[in-house]
Amino acid sequence: MSKKADFTIGSIPVYGRKILSPMDGFSDLPYRTLAREFGSALSYTEFISCIDVLNESPKVTPLIKFNEDERPVVFQIYDADPERMLEAALILQEFKPDIIDVNLGCSAQAIVKRGAGSALLKTPKKIALIFNNLSTNLDVPVTGKIRLGWDQDSKNYLDVAKIIEDNGGQLLAVHARTKAQGLRGAADWGAIAEIKNKLNIPVVGNGGIDTIEDIDKMLSETGCDAVMIGRAAMGNPWIFAGKDRENISADDVLKVILEHLNRMRLFYDAPFSLIRFRKHLKPYLKPFNLKKESSSNLLTSEDSNEFISIIKETLTNINQHVLE
Repeated sequence: MSKKADFTIGSIPVYGRKILSPMDGFSDLPYRTLAREFGSALSYTEFISCIDVLNESPKVTPLIKFNEDERPVVFQIYDADPERMLEAALILQEFKPDIIDVNLGCSAQAIVKRGAGSALLKTPKKIALIFNNLSTNLDVPVTGKIRLGWDQDSKNYLDVAKIIEDNGGQLLAVHARTKAQGLRGAADWGAIAEIKNKLNIPVVGNGGIDTIEDIDKMLSETGCDAVMIGRAAMGNPWIFAGKDRENISADDVLKVILEHLNRMRLFYDAPFSLIRFRKHLKPYLKPFNLKKESSSNLLTSEDSNEFISIIKETLTNINQHVLE
């Protein structure tokens, strides 16, 4: 008997209720594949600039690469111009993603000053046009990721959510903070529950997740179909396997670090793979409270063999200390 899907996006079945959030600089293919193996139910790419797609920028190539066993794969796009978004999405569709997702949640100044990301929340009519254009012309489901509004005084999440559904959106992910909050302050899970109660399409909750208990609480309190995990997944693919980071041994961390680095070395040019890995290394090591000298040596090493030798010695020593 085949396993029953937890929910569907259009006709696409999704198995699992924990999802790695799309994060610029983090949710690349090497880390996505790790997260999927630990239990993440979908693979969202890092966000893709529609202008870069239309200009045939080489920046796009690594962003749209994926492994077949990652499916369902979601290409997330951002822009402020509806026609440009459609043109870019039609090009990206040729690379066979399962889903195209529209970023209406990024709060980075470089994005919002262009009218993209969470700046689109100020223009509901444009959101309607974007989703109508995409859902009418694409062969794959179209989804979106939003925030609650621009700021505390302009929360319009219920209206935006309904606009997205009414114009063909097949799933909505909700970061339960405003643009003004960024990543600060409490996430309003009650707003996720409101959206879930109003829509007929799947709703994914995001924001305020640190532990496995938080995941269970969000699912229970909001009724959402799945939970999207961002910062808590940095250096912590075990969260997708239902394990809190505090319960992971130094030996297990070492194994994953070495596997993750190997995937980075295979995916990126050799001289830069270790440098790119540093942003992942910091959260992997954070729970160990390493002495400044130890962490500095690891974060400045430019030779992979030297790095591997140091990380093995460092984490083996931690593991032995715990066993004693």
